[in-house]
Amino acid sequence: MKSPLLTLPGAVPAEGVDEGVAAHYGDLFREQRALADGTGFVDLSHRGVVTVTGPERLGWLHLLLTQHVSDLPPHQATEALILSANGHIEHALYLVDDGETVWAHVEPGTQEALIAYLESMKFFYRVEVADRTADTAVVHLPAGSITEVPEGVVVRETPHGRDLFLPRGELEAYAEQAGPPAGLLAYEALRVEQQRPRLGFETDHRTIPHELGWIGGAVHLQKGCYRGQETVARVQNLGKPPRRLVFLHLDGSEVHLPVPGTELRLADDGPDGRKIGFVTTSVRHHELGPVALALVKRNVPVDARLVAGDTAAAQETVVEP
Repeated sequence: MKSPLLTLPGAVPAEGVDEGVAAHYGDLFREQRALADGTGFVDLSHRGVVTVTGPERLGWLHLLLTQHVSDLPPHQATEALILSANGHIEHALYLVDDGETVWAHVEPGTQEALIAYLESMKFFYRVEVADRTADTAVVHLPAGSITEVPEGVVVRETPHGRDLFLPRGELEAYAEQAGPPAGLLAYEALRVEQQRPRLGFETDHRTIPHELGWIGGAVHLQKGCYRGQETVARVQNLGKPPRRLVFLHLDGSEVHLPVPGTELRLADDGPDGRKIGFVTTSVRHHELGPVALALVKRNVPVDARLVAGDTAAAQETVVEP
Protein backbone atom coordinates (compact mmCIF):
# COMPACT_ATOMS: atom_id res chain seq x y z
CA MET A 1 0.00 0.00 0.00
CA LYS A 2 1.67 3.21 -1.19
CA SER A 3 1.84 5.99 1.37
CA PRO A 4 0.66 9.49 0.40
CA LEU A 5 3.69 10.83 2.31
CA LEU A 6 5.92 9.71 -0.57
CA THR A 7 4.93 13.03 -2.13
CA LEU A 8 6.73 14.98 0.63
CA PRO A 9 9.85 16.92 -0.46
CA GLY A 10 12.94 14.72 -0.76
CA ALA A 11 11.11 11.43 -0.24
CA VAL A 12 12.98 8.43 -1.66
CA PRO A 13 10.92 5.20 -1.72
CA ALA A 14 12.06 2.20 0.29
CA GLU A 15 12.51 -1.13 -1.47
CA GLY A 16 11.81 -4.76 -0.75
CA VAL A 17 9.49 -5.63 2.12
CA ASP A 18 9.37 -1.95 3.15
CA GLU A 19 8.17 -0.77 -0.26
CA GLY A 20 5.38 1.77 0.00
CA VAL A 21 6.94 4.22 2.46
CA ALA A 22 9.99 6.47 2.36
CA ALA A 23 13.50 5.12 2.95
CA HIS A 24 14.61 8.68 3.68
CA TYR A 25 13.75 12.31 2.94
CA GLY A 26 17.14 13.44 1.71
CA ASP A 27 19.30 13.51 4.85
CA LEU A 28 19.72 10.16 6.59
CA PHE A 29 21.87 11.34 9.50
CA ARG A 30 19.76 14.42 10.22
CA GLU A 31 16.71 12.18 10.35
CA GLN A 32 18.45 9.79 12.74
CA ARG A 33 19.55 12.61 15.02
CA ALA A 34 16.01 14.01 15.07
CA LEU A 35 14.58 10.66 16.17
CA ALA A 36 17.32 10.20 18.77
CA ASP A 37 16.45 13.66 20.12
CA GLY A 38 12.76 12.80 20.35
CA THR A 39 11.50 14.88 17.44
CA GLY A 40 9.76 14.03 14.19
CA PHE A 41 7.89 10.88 13.22
CA VAL A 42 8.25 7.75 11.07
CA ASP A 43 5.68 6.65 8.51
CA LEU A 44 5.07 2.92 9.11
CA SER A 45 1.82 2.86 7.16
CA HIS A 46 3.00 -0.12 5.11
CA ARG A 47 2.77 -2.42 8.14
CA GLY A 48 -0.15 -4.78 8.54
CA VAL A 49 -2.80 -3.98 11.17
CA VAL A 50 -4.94 -6.70 12.74
CA THR A 51 -7.64 -6.35 15.41
CA VAL A 52 -9.34 -8.86 17.66
CA THR A 53 -12.63 -7.98 19.33
CA GLY A 54 -15.08 -9.87 21.52
CA PRO A 55 -15.42 -10.60 25.23
CA GLU A 56 -13.08 -13.62 25.10
CA ARG A 57 -10.32 -11.98 23.00
CA LEU A 58 -7.57 -11.90 25.65
CA GLY A 59 -8.18 -15.40 26.99
CA TRP A 60 -8.31 -16.77 23.45
CA LEU A 61 -5.10 -15.02 22.35
CA HIS A 62 -3.42 -16.25 25.53
CA LEU A 63 -3.81 -19.82 24.22
CA LEU A 64 -2.13 -18.99 20.90
CA LEU A 65 0.63 -16.50 21.68
CA THR A 66 3.95 -16.87 23.45
CA GLN A 67 3.10 -13.91 25.70
CA HIS A 68 0.95 -13.85 28.86
CA VAL A 69 -2.01 -11.71 27.76
CA SER A 70 -5.02 -13.15 29.59
CA ASP A 71 -4.84 -10.33 32.16
CA LEU A 72 -3.28 -7.67 29.94
CA PRO A 73 -4.31 -4.27 31.33
CA PRO A 74 -5.81 -1.75 28.91
CA HIS A 75 -3.25 0.46 27.13
CA GLN A 76 -0.25 -1.64 28.23
CA ALA A 77 1.96 -2.46 25.24
CA THR A 78 3.45 -5.89 24.76
CA GLU A 79 4.83 -8.06 21.99
CA ALA A 80 4.29 -11.71 21.24
CA LEU A 81 5.20 -14.45 18.79
CA ILE A 82 3.37 -17.28 17.08
CA LEU A 83 5.51 -20.37 16.67
CA SER A 84 5.32 -23.47 14.53
CA ALA A 85 4.82 -26.86 16.14
CA ASN A 86 8.62 -27.20 16.15
CA GLY A 87 9.13 -23.87 17.91
CA HIS A 88 10.23 -21.85 14.88
CA ILE A 89 9.09 -18.22 14.72
CA GLU A 90 6.25 -17.62 12.24
CA HIS A 91 4.76 -14.28 13.30
CA ALA A 92 5.68 -11.34 15.52
CA LEU A 93 2.89 -9.14 16.88
CA TYR A 94 3.27 -5.71 18.50
CA LEU A 95 0.03 -5.24 20.35
CA VAL A 96 -2.05 -3.27 22.83
CA ASP A 97 -5.58 -3.65 24.16
CA ASP A 98 -7.69 -0.47 24.39
CA GLY A 99 -10.26 -2.05 26.72
CA GLU A 100 -12.50 -3.27 23.92
CA THR A 101 -10.18 -4.29 21.07
CA VAL A 102 -6.71 -5.77 20.72
CA TRP A 103 -4.74 -3.82 18.12
CA ALA A 104 -1.59 -5.35 16.63
CA HIS A 105 0.77 -4.25 13.91
CA VAL A 106 2.82 -6.86 12.07
CA GLU A 107 5.40 -7.09 9.31
CA PRO A 108 4.23 -5.85 5.88
CA GLY A 109 2.43 -8.54 3.94
CA THR A 110 2.19 -11.03 6.83
CA GLN A 111 -1.28 -10.06 8.04
CA GLU A 112 -3.16 -12.33 5.64
CA ALA A 113 -1.34 -15.48 6.77
CA LEU A 114 -1.69 -14.41 10.41
CA ILE A 115 -5.43 -13.85 10.04
CA ALA A 116 -5.86 -17.19 8.27
CA TYR A 117 -4.20 -18.94 11.23
CA LEU A 118 -6.24 -17.02 13.80
CA GLU A 119 -9.47 -17.76 11.96
CA SER A 120 -8.63 -21.46 11.92
CA MET A 121 -8.30 -21.40 15.72
CA LYS A 122 -11.54 -19.57 16.59
CA PHE A 123 -13.68 -22.66 17.20
CA PHE A 124 -16.52 -21.56 19.52
CA TYR A 125 -14.74 -18.59 21.10
CA ARG A 126 -16.58 -15.27 21.00
CA VAL A 127 -13.98 -13.34 19.04
CA GLU A 128 -13.79 -11.54 15.73
CA VAL A 129 -10.58 -11.03 13.77
CA ALA A 130 -10.25 -8.24 11.22
CA ASP A 131 -7.67 -6.90 8.78
CA ARG A 132 -7.56 -3.15 9.40
CA THR A 133 -4.57 -2.40 7.17
CA ALA A 134 -6.67 -0.64 4.52
CA ASP A 135 -8.12 1.90 6.96
CA THR A 136 -5.40 2.20 9.64
CA ALA A 137 -1.87 3.55 9.32
CA VAL A 138 0.88 2.98 11.87
CA VAL A 139 2.89 6.09 12.77
CA HIS A 140 5.89 6.00 15.12
CA LEU A 141 6.78 8.85 17.48
CA PRO A 142 10.25 8.48 19.04
CA ALA A 143 10.89 8.27 22.79
CA GLY A 144 10.76 11.72 24.31
CA SER A 145 8.43 13.13 21.67
CA ILE A 146 5.97 15.78 22.85
CA THR A 147 3.97 15.65 19.62
CA GLU A 148 0.25 15.64 20.34
CA VAL A 149 -1.74 12.48 19.68
CA PRO A 150 -5.21 13.03 18.18
CA GLU A 151 -8.10 12.26 20.49
CA GLY A 152 -9.42 8.72 20.16
CA VAL A 153 -6.30 7.31 18.46
CA VAL A 154 -5.06 4.04 19.96
CA VAL A 155 -1.47 4.34 21.20
CA ARG A 156 1.05 1.62 21.91
CA GLU A 157 3.68 3.16 24.21
CA THR A 158 7.07 1.48 24.72
CA PRO A 159 10.52 2.56 25.97
CA HIS A 160 11.47 3.14 22.32
CA GLY A 161 8.55 5.44 21.52
CA ARG A 162 4.85 5.43 20.71
CA ASP A 163 3.13 3.59 17.87
CA LEU A 164 -0.10 5.28 16.79
CA PHE A 165 -2.92 3.38 15.07
CA LEU A 166 -4.07 6.37 13.02
CA PRO A 167 -7.05 6.41 10.64
CA ARG A 168 -5.41 6.23 7.23
CA GLY A 169 -7.40 9.16 5.89
CA GLU A 170 -5.84 11.40 8.57
CA LEU A 171 -2.22 10.51 7.77
CA GLU A 172 -1.41 13.51 5.58
CA ALA A 173 -3.00 16.04 7.94
CA TYR A 174 -1.21 14.52 10.92
CA ALA A 175 2.15 14.63 9.13
CA GLU A 176 1.80 18.38 8.68
CA GLN A 177 1.84 18.98 12.44
CA ALA A 178 3.94 16.02 13.67
CA GLY A 179 7.34 17.54 12.96
CA PRO A 180 10.02 16.58 10.43
CA PRO A 181 9.54 13.15 8.82
CA ALA A 182 12.21 10.48 9.20
CA GLY A 183 12.50 7.53 6.84
CA LEU A 184 12.80 3.80 7.38
CA LEU A 185 16.60 3.89 7.17
CA ALA A 186 16.77 6.19 10.20
CA TYR A 187 14.26 4.05 12.09
CA GLU A 188 16.19 0.88 11.24
CA ALA A 189 19.52 2.42 12.30
CA LEU A 190 18.12 3.08 15.77
CA ARG A 191 16.58 -0.40 15.88
CA VAL A 192 19.97 -1.94 15.18
CA GLU A 193 21.59 0.30 17.80
CA GLN A 194 18.99 -0.92 20.30
CA GLN A 195 19.74 -4.52 19.26
CA ARG A 196 16.08 -5.29 18.58
CA PRO A 197 15.41 -8.19 16.19
CA ARG A 198 12.91 -7.96 13.35
CA LEU A 199 10.93 -10.81 11.81
CA GLY A 200 12.17 -11.63 8.32
CA PHE A 201 15.45 -9.79 8.92
CA GLU A 202 16.98 -11.52 11.94
CA THR A 203 14.87 -14.64 11.38
CA ASP A 204 14.82 -17.44 8.86
CA HIS A 205 12.73 -20.59 8.58
CA ARG A 206 14.48 -22.27 11.53
CA THR A 207 14.90 -19.42 14.02
CA ILE A 208 13.79 -20.07 17.60
CA PRO A 209 13.15 -17.26 20.11
CA HIS A 210 16.22 -17.99 22.28
CA GLU A 211 18.59 -17.13 19.43
CA LEU A 212 17.39 -13.53 19.25
CA GLY A 213 16.89 -12.64 22.91
CA TRP A 214 13.10 -12.74 22.61
CA ILE A 215 12.77 -14.79 25.80
CA GLY A 216 11.15 -12.56 28.39
CA GLY A 217 10.31 -9.71 26.04
CA ALA A 218 8.05 -11.64 23.68
CA VAL A 219 8.04 -15.11 25.25
CA HIS A 220 6.64 -15.62 28.76
CA LEU A 221 8.08 -18.70 30.45
CA GLN A 222 5.39 -19.02 33.13
CA LYS A 223 2.22 -19.57 31.13
CA GLY A 224 0.11 -22.38 29.78
CA CYS A 225 0.42 -24.39 26.62
CA TYR A 226 0.81 -22.86 23.18
CA ARG A 227 2.05 -24.25 19.91
CA GLY A 228 5.83 -24.68 20.01
CA GLN A 229 6.07 -24.43 23.79
CA GLU A 230 7.79 -27.81 24.08
CA THR A 231 10.78 -26.54 22.10
CA VAL A 232 10.93 -23.32 24.12
CA ALA A 233 10.88 -25.21 27.43
CA ARG A 234 13.38 -27.84 26.31
CA VAL A 235 15.95 -25.33 25.11
CA GLN A 236 15.42 -23.11 28.14
CA ASN A 237 15.78 -25.93 30.67
CA LEU A 238 18.04 -28.49 29.05
CA GLY A 239 20.13 -26.93 26.33
CA LYS A 240 21.32 -23.93 24.37
CA PRO A 241 20.16 -22.48 21.05
CA PRO A 242 22.33 -23.39 18.05
CA ARG A 243 22.89 -19.73 17.11
CA ARG A 244 23.01 -16.37 18.86
CA LEU A 245 22.42 -12.76 17.88
CA VAL A 246 25.44 -10.41 17.92
CA PHE A 247 25.97 -6.70 17.32
CA LEU A 248 28.80 -5.85 14.92
CA HIS A 249 30.99 -2.78 14.63
CA LEU A 250 32.09 -2.76 10.99
CA ASP A 251 35.27 -1.35 9.47
CA GLY A 252 34.37 2.26 8.70
CA SER A 253 36.88 2.57 5.90
CA GLU A 254 34.79 0.34 3.65
CA VAL A 255 32.62 2.15 1.11
CA HIS A 256 29.91 -0.50 0.91
CA LEU A 257 28.01 -2.13 3.75
CA PRO A 258 27.88 -5.94 3.77
CA VAL A 259 24.37 -6.80 2.60
CA PRO A 260 22.06 -9.11 4.56
CA GLY A 261 23.13 -12.70 4.05
CA THR A 262 26.84 -11.83 3.80
CA GLU A 263 28.81 -14.72 5.27
CA LEU A 264 30.79 -14.27 8.47
CA ARG A 265 34.12 -15.99 9.07
CA LEU A 266 36.74 -15.91 11.78
CA ALA A 267 39.38 -13.36 10.79
CA ASP A 268 42.16 -15.68 11.91
CA ASP A 269 40.97 -18.37 9.48
CA GLY A 270 41.58 -16.21 6.40
CA PRO A 271 39.38 -15.81 3.31
CA ASP A 272 38.85 -19.55 2.92
CA GLY A 273 37.72 -20.08 6.51
CA ARG A 274 34.47 -21.84 7.30
CA LYS A 275 31.21 -19.91 7.55
CA ILE A 276 30.27 -19.24 11.18
CA GLY A 277 27.26 -16.97 10.62
CA PHE A 278 25.76 -14.25 8.45
CA VAL A 279 24.77 -10.59 8.54
CA THR A 280 21.04 -9.97 9.05
CA THR A 281 20.77 -6.15 9.00
CA SER A 282 23.47 -3.54 8.29
CA VAL A 283 23.10 0.23 8.67
CA ARG A 284 25.05 3.47 8.87
CA HIS A 285 24.54 5.03 12.29
CA HIS A 286 24.95 8.77 12.88
CA GLU A 287 27.27 8.21 15.89
CA LEU A 288 28.48 4.59 15.74
CA GLY A 289 29.27 4.50 12.03
CA PRO A 290 28.62 1.27 10.10
CA VAL A 291 27.08 -1.37 12.37
CA ALA A 292 25.07 -4.54 11.91
CA LEU A 293 23.17 -7.35 13.54
CA ALA A 294 24.18 -10.90 12.73
CA LEU A 295 23.57 -14.51 13.67
CA VAL A 296 26.58 -16.64 14.56
CA LYS A 297 27.04 -20.19 15.77
CA ARG A 298 26.70 -20.40 19.53
CA ASN A 299 30.24 -21.67 20.09
CA VAL A 300 31.95 -18.73 18.35
CA PRO A 301 34.15 -17.10 21.01
CA VAL A 302 32.70 -13.79 22.19
CA ASP A 303 36.07 -12.06 21.70
CA ALA A 304 36.76 -13.52 18.24
CA ARG A 305 37.56 -11.08 15.44
CA LEU A 306 35.21 -11.60 12.52
CA VAL A 307 35.09 -10.79 8.82
CA ALA A 308 31.81 -10.03 7.02
CA GLY A 309 32.67 -10.74 3.40
CA ASP A 310 35.75 -8.54 3.08
CA THR A 311 34.83 -6.20 5.94
CA ALA A 312 36.45 -6.52 9.37
CA ALA A 313 33.94 -6.73 12.22
CA ALA A 314 34.15 -6.63 16.02
CA GLN A 315 31.30 -8.23 17.90
CA GLU A 316 29.29 -7.32 20.98
CA THR A 317 27.27 -10.01 22.71
CA VAL A 318 23.50 -9.69 22.48
CA VAL A 319 22.57 -13.29 23.36
CA GLU A 320 24.94 -15.08 25.72
CA PRO A 321 26.51 -18.28 24.33
